Amino acid sequence: MFLQTLWFILIAVVFVMFFFLEGFDYGVGILLPFVGKTDAERRVVINTIGPFWDGNEVWMILAGGAIFAAFPHWYATLFSGFYLALFLLLLALIVRGVAFEFRSKLESEGWRRFWDWMLFLGSAIPALLWGVALVNLVRGVPIDAHMQYVGGFFTLLNPYALLGGLTVFFLFTLHGALFLNVRTAGAIQERVRALIPKLWGLEVILFILFVLASFVATPIASKPLGLAAGILALLFLILVKFADGVKAFVWGALAVVFTVITLFATLYPNVMVSSLNPEWSLTIYNASSSQYTLSVMTIVAVLLVPVALIYNVWTYKVFSERLDVSKVEQLEY
Repeated sequence: MFLQTLWFILIAVVFVMFFFLEGFDYGVGILLPFVGKTDAERRVVINTIGPFWDGNEVWMILAGGAIFAAFPHWYATLFSGFYLALFLLLLALIVRGVAFEFRSKLESEGWRRFWDWMLFLGSAIPALLWGVALVNLVRGVPIDAHMQYVGGFFTLLNPYALLGGLTVFFLFTLHGALFLNVRTAGAIQERVRALIPKLWGLEVILFILFVLASFVATPIASKPLGLAAGILALLFLILVKFADGVKAFVWGALAVVFTVITLFATLYPNVMVSSLNPEWSLTIYNASSSQYTLSVMTIVAVLLVPVALIYNVWTYKVFSERLDVSKVEQLEY
């Protein structure tokens, strides 16, 4: 029982890291066409995340691998039931990765504009779909007594899940704007600063609506930890309004972190809720691997997860310099 709970917490931590790191990564991609007016400015925006984007996605792979190994029934039901949504997400990520590498291969304005919009779509679609997917886990989806998802793609696009998707989308966009405010200078930073209050106001409205809807659609009212995390997420989001620079980025990052904690704390001890019958829900107990498997995985995680953390910290330390158009000739992308 202890190991099942431990691995649920570890998977939640991996998702926290993924949403924190990839959140501003997606946000920068979403903002790219709007804050970069010239090719040089767009190159600067792209290079703020250029050294990090592929490393950030490692946490997504780690999350998928951890679910597969620790909770194989969760993995099977999730990936079969959410197949089309996950396929669209994967396709968007492929296009996004190609856009980073192909954009500067030709000295053509049309070519570069095309890949800039592909980078936008490759960031916007995952930002929306991740929110829709996680919110559906908490709300509940049609799962039968055999742990089989019996709904369709449009089952996932219910009003509550779409509200959650939009909330996460604009949270990531705000997170990206706060990151750009720290990482850029000059005209780009001025445009970002002008956008932040608008994004903040929209996100606060969406977040409050999402929390209120959660009282109807989920058991958050009976989950003290989930409710407390949700209140803290809203508090940190509000504090963004009264800060600037690194401090505003930290408050925004904590809002992202506690939003993820809210979802997982509300979900526990379930991993997928059945909307057909609560007794058919997948839990950390009926969806888990054997005790031996979880024991071996715990040893591996203790050895390897710190390596990933150290690598992330080192990367951000090395590439911490502010960027502007005066440095465009030194940039990789």
